[in-house]
Amino acid sequence: MCRSIQPLHNYEPPPGDDEVRAAALQYVRKISGMTRSAQVNQAAFDRAVEAVAAATRQLLGSLVATTPPHNRAIERQRARARWERRQAPAQAGGPD
Repeated sequence: MCRSIQPLHNYEPPPGDDEVRAAALQYVRKISGMTRSAQVNQAAFDRAVEAVAAATRQLLGSLVATTPPHNRAIERQRARARWERRQAPAQAGGPD
């Protein structure tokens, strides 16, 4: 679950509200231990997601980048290449 939380600082273009909320949702899911809250807990779950999203926006707005911004498309390609390298040994050693 934590692997779904993507870095948001120092990217061009800056993260949108949907990306910030998705990261907040993943965080709340992880610490609560639930992928979906029970109906009785839904309001508390939603408040937590919004609070984490607000804190994330505040943090991202306060950070100072010391390196040039990353390109999202290039970072996705690099991540895909890393994934393919990890999968190659598993595919080569499969059952006959």
